[in-house]
Amino acid sequence: MTDAATSPLKLFNSLTRSLEVFQPVHPGEARVYSCGPTVYNYPHIGNMRAYVFADTLGRTLSYKGYKLTHVINITDVGHLTDDADAGEDKLEKAAAEKAQSIWDIARHYTEAYWADVKALNIRQPAHWSIATDYVPQMIEFAKAIADKHCYELESGLYFDTTTVADYGRLARHGTDEGESRIDPVDGKRHPADFAIWRKTPPGETRQMEWDSPWGRGAPGWHLECSVMSEALLGFPFDIHTGGIDHREIHHPNEIAQNQAHSCSDASGARFWMHNNFLVERSGKMSKSSGEFLRVQLLIDRGYHPLAYRLMCLQAHYRSELEFSWEGLGAALTRLKRLVMAAAPVRDAEPAEPADRRLTDLLGKFDAAMSDDLNTPVALTLLEEAAAMKKIDAGQKRATLAAMDAVLGLDLLTIERSDLRVRPKAATIAAEEIEAILVRRKEARAAKDFATSDELRDALIAAGVEVMDGDPLGWDWRLDN
Repeated sequence: MTDAATSPLKLFNSLTRSLEVFQPVHPGEARVYSCGPTVYNYPHIGNMRAYVFADTLGRTLSYKGYKLTHVINITDVGHLTDDADAGEDKLEKAAAEKAQSIWDIARHYTEAYWADVKALNIRQPAHWSIATDYVPQMIEFAKAIADKHCYELESGLYFDTTTVADYGRLARHGTDEGESRIDPVDGKRHPADFAIWRKTPPGETRQMEWDSPWGRGAPGWHLECSVMSEALLGFPFDIHTGGIDHREIHHPNEIAQNQAHSCSDASGARFWMHNNFLVERSGKMSKSSGEFLRVQLLIDRGYHPLAYRLMCLQAHYRSELEFSWEGLGAALTRLKRLVMAAAPVRDAEPAEPADRRLTDLLGKFDAAMSDDLNTPVALTLLEEAAAMKKIDAGQKRATLAAMDAVLGLDLLTIERSDLRVRPKAATIAAEEIEAILVRRKEARAAKDFATSDELRDALIAAGVEVMDGDPLGWDWRLDN
């Protein structure tokens, strides 16, 4: 924690729909659980916004001086095609479609997700909790709550939501703020009741199934997170994060299980925090659309993945964020400016006492991040620090480093040339582009504008955008 990190950290708690001062369960510690991916397909960039948010939260907690324990789960079993309690398991479905082992499917998409985590400069959590590693604990958890809170049907063991106090308060069920999309299952006592254990249907064999007191089958999706968060963080822990879609069904069901297991009204986590949706108007946010928007597609189109991270930070995590290629391009330009401003001080050491102007900026930065992670304001303060002139280079570097430790843009490590990503479809080599540009500059210097225009047109035909007079000094970029 820097000397400037003095503002009390206030976070929006979805459980109370209000800003609350963060008070850790264990003094000096912060324990955070984030709902991770279901590894049946590649994550799209909307999925990854949740982890940029969770990473920013974790970085802020570290900056504020807390010892962070962050857990992200990997769901490799039990998640159906939606929040319903009947239908195909996503992993089983993917394995059948690709004629592969479900274990191979899970490993492939887990590694793809981890690659995206690395590309977006998301820090490694303390634990990656793999759902299938915790099935015995899930069965024990279910056994502990079954008698008082569950009932058995032919299809599995179900949780009776009327057996816990104030079910659905996180989602505001029964109010205009809440919503529900649970499909009916024959025999359920109440529409909101949900599966704790799903039996393998008669005559079927699943690749992932286990013996249990309720028959051979697999755990319900909601059970996994309750078990893994308790096992690795203990109840109660500090913060549970996820996308706003989890606020309506998945997280209320987790809370109900946690209440049942603890025999109290405790929700398991003190704070429940949710990021809003990434909106994309063309329909390519859906994985059913074929070439849906994923981090690798951004790279293939010539955009550095940290431009997407910056794009996420430009909006508050609780606000919808609209994706467009133009917006991503603007975020890349903004990132270029920051990298260029940081380059001259990258290796500088402080030679003078702290400058009051920088100290004041750090105080404002801390206040912004302490105000429910106000990254849009924090970014403008980072830019203000980067643009400062006539100031000790070492002090400037220290200020940029402190701010970037929270925002995670890698400003003091990444090179300007790293941000020029070659599109996958490009057919012209960078060396060839540079050679043509040298000839074009010579032609312009000789006032041979006909040759200059001819060379420019040749580059445009090859998909190269020539950026004359670009204030950043970037002479060209490959068009997407």
